[in-house]
Amino acid sequence: MDLWAKVALVLGLFSLSFMLNVPFGFLRSKTKKFSFNWFLCVHATIPVIFLGRFFAHLGVAYVPFFIAAAVIGQVSGGKLEL
Repeated sequence: MDLWAKVALVLGLFSLSFMLNVPFGFLRSKTKKFSFNWFLCVHATIPVIFLGRFFAHLGVAYVPFFIAAAVIGQVSGGKLEL
């Protein structure tokens, strides 16, 4: 895989991780902290991102990027006012 294809793949999964976590961050902000629903909101997207990374054949070196995207998405979603 050439460099630009890998960059596009990582950016796509970064965006997916961010976009999946925004609604869960919104829901997380509306639930009681450390409750079961709060735990689900924080961790629900992990299997999806793991499968995306696995099928894209990206190593564990990329995990910090996807964690950062998830955290940014959770925080952004928690700040939404609807």
